[in-house]
Amino acid sequence: MTTRQTGRRTPVVPLEAGAGPDNPPCPACGEPLFGWIDDRHGPAGPVRRCESCGLGAVGEVGDAAEAMQELDRLGDGRSVGIANRGSLSASLGGAGWAGLERGSRYLYTPEAVRRLVARRDQVVKTARWSPGRSLALMWQTLLNSATFGHDLVLGTAAKSARTWQRRIDWLTVAVLAVPALLLAILLELAGAISGRGSVYFIEAEAL
Repeated sequence: MTTRQTGRRTPVVPLEAGAGPDNPPCPACGEPLFGWIDDRHGPAGPVRRCESCGLGAVGEVGDAAEAMQELDRLGDGRSVGIANRGSLSASLGGAGWAGLERGSRYLYTPEAVRRLVARRDQVVKTARWSPGRSLALMWQTLLNSATFGHDLVLGTAAKSARTWQRRIDWLTVAVLAVPALLLAILLELAGAISGRGSVYFIEAEAL
């Protein structure tokens, strides 16, 4: 017997129902943050993500002012370049996503940026996909899935713990570099077409 036949509907649970000590509010939109990557795989503690605006928070979660301050450090006063936590590469990579740079507290999406800048009476003017940087990030993410250490090509992460691991990693990169690049081109184009590209440059202006 179907739900329609019985006259019952599947209950819809609002995001607010998940709020609690383990799910602190998102600095950008106030909705609860849920677990995404645990302590063992996060760059500096667990990584949480917002189901509403997509913002990611590493370790302890701060407030909107803190998230805005880190966002400003990613720009030049006119625009900011963000690794999109809502991208296809982030979904595929998880803990191996190349956008998980050490030292970062927040992982942004275009929507999270829009909500953050609105708090200081700004609107997003443009959000441009960056083909070159996006392809590099997708490519490195794919390579990360096959190596002990992460981000060897981009050079933004710590080295593998042991010398033999580093040697195997570089051999793996040498063998998989071209096939991974071809696959990265296809996946990143698919991500960009669906609005889930890896890197965006965002410009905001005052209301």
